[in-house]
Amino acid sequence: MDGSMFIGTWWSLVPPLLAIVLALVTKEVYSSLFLGVVVGALLYTGFHPWDAFVAFFDIMKNSMNLNILIFDVLLGMIIVLMSKSGGSAAYGTWAGTKIKSKKSALLATTGLGILIFVDDYFNCLTVGSVMRPVTDRFKVSRAKLAYIIDATAAPVCIIAPISSWAAAVNSYVPDDASITGFQLFLRTIPYNLYALLTLAMVFYIILTGFDFGLMKTHEKNAEKGDLFTSGAEEFEQVKPEEISGKGYVLDLVLPVGVLIISAIGAMIYTGFLGGATDIVTAFSGCDAETSLIFATMVTVLFMLVLYLPRKVVTFKGFMDSFVEGFKLMIPAIAILIFAWSLKGMGDALGIADFVKTLVGTNASASTIVPAIMFMIAVFLSFSTGTSWGTFAILVPIVIAMFPDANQLEMMIIAVSAVLAGAVCGDHISPISDTTVMSSAGAQSNHINHVTTQMQYAAVVAVVCILGYVVAGFVKIWWITLGLSLAILLVVLTFMRKYTKGKSEKADLAD
Repeated sequence: MDGSMFIGTWWSLVPPLLAIVLALVTKEVYSSLFLGVVVGALLYTGFHPWDAFVAFFDIMKNSMNLNILIFDVLLGMIIVLMSKSGGSAAYGTWAGTKIKSKKSALLATTGLGILIFVDDYFNCLTVGSVMRPVTDRFKVSRAKLAYIIDATAAPVCIIAPISSWAAAVNSYVPDDASITGFQLFLRTIPYNLYALLTLAMVFYIILTGFDFGLMKTHEKNAEKGDLFTSGAEEFEQVKPEEISGKGYVLDLVLPVGVLIISAIGAMIYTGFLGGATDIVTAFSGCDAETSLIFATMVTVLFMLVLYLPRKVVTFKGFMDSFVEGFKLMIPAIAILIFAWSLKGMGDALGIADFVKTLVGTNASASTIVPAIMFMIAVFLSFSTGTSWGTFAILVPIVIAMFPDANQLEMMIIAVSAVLAGAVCGDHISPISDTTVMSSAGAQSNHINHVTTQMQYAAVVAVVCILGYVVAGFVKIWWITLGLSLAILLVVLTFMRKYTKGKSEKADLAD
C-alpha cells in the first residue's frame, strides 16, 4: 500500500485525534501518545512495518526541541535547589503571614502569572515553583493551581506585545500584507476574546469562590487534605531531611529575580543581534529559546555563589540537584517528546495541506467568517497540540481572504479569531506542550489538569463564538468585547446560582 494516499487527506487527523481520545478515556497519557505516533507512522509508510519503524524514530528525532528540554532540566534543577536551600519553605512561611486566605493566595498566583508575560514555558514553571508552597498551605488543589497557571500563561502572552508569542505571530504575516505583523498584532488584542474572557473568568472564579464540574470535586478533596486527588506519585519530591534549616525568603526571591532579569535581558540582546533597532522590535525578533537557556544557566551559577559559602547546600547536594531536577521533569519531558513526535507525524501526513484545502483561500468575507475561523482554529490546535503551528497555517490563509483595503477591519477580527481559537484549542488539548508545562509547574496529574480545564475553557469558548458573530456584524471592538464580557458574567452567575440551588436541595434531602 502506498502511504502517499493518506497524505494531505482527512487521515492526517486520525493520529492526534486517536491519541486525544485514548488519553481522555484511559486517563493514561504516555501510551495514548505513543499509539498515536505509531498509527501515524503506519499511515505515512502505507503500513509497511520496517519503514514505519524507521519513520517513527526519524520523525521523533527531527521533531524534538533540544533547547526546550535543556531549559526544562535546568529549571528543574533550580526548583530542587530552591527547595533544598529552604528558600521555598521560608517563602511559604513568610507568605502565610502576609497572605491570609485562599482567595488572596489565588489572586497572588494570578498576579504573578500576569507579570511573567515574556514566555509561556517560563511562566508555567516559574509561577508553579514560586506559588506552590503558598497554595498548598491554603489547600488549593493541584488541578486548580494548574488551571490558574495555564490561564495566565498563553492567554497573557498572546495579548502582550513584548513576548515570544507576539514574535511568532509577526513572523507568520506575509511581507505583501496590507499591514505589518506588529501593527496587526496590536490591533488583534481587543478582539482576542478567548484570552481576555479567560482572564475575566479566572478573577470571577477566585473572587466568588465558584467552582463547578470536576474542579469542584478536586477542591473538595483538597479541603480534606488530598491536594492531588490522584497522580501524586508522578513527581519526585525533595526529602524533608535534605531541606536546609538555614534558608531565607531571599534564597527563593533572588534566584527568581535573576532568572527573570537575565531572561528579558538575553531576549533583548538576541533581538538586537538579529538587527533590531529598538526594544519592541528586539522582542519581536529575539531568540527566545537560547535566551531561556542562558537565563537558567546564569541562575544556576548565581545559586552556587549564593548557597555554597553559607553552607545551606553542600557541593555534593548542589551537583546531585541536577539529576534530581531531571527526575522532577521526566513526566513533562516524556509527554513533550511524544507530543512533538505526534505533531511531526501530522506534518509528515500533510495536516496543514488538508486544512488549507478545507478552508480554502477564496471564502467570501461574510459576517460569520470570524466565528468559523475561531472554531477551525480550536479544532486544529486541539488536534495538533500547538497554537503556533495553528497560527502558521491559518493566519496567512485569513490574510489572503481579505485582500482589499476596505476589508482591513474584518481581516483583523478574523486573525484575532484564529489567535483566540488557537489558544483555546491549545488549552483543552492533552498533547499541548503548554498544558504539559502547566501540569509540571503545579506538579498536578496531567489528565486531571486537562479534564478540569476543558470544562472551564468550554464555557469561554461558547461565549467567544457568540462574540465573533457579533464582531462580524458591528466591527467595533468595544461593543464586541463589552457584550461578550456581559454574556460571560451572566452565564457564570446563572451557573453559580443553579449549582448552589442544586447543592442546597441535595443537603436538604440528606
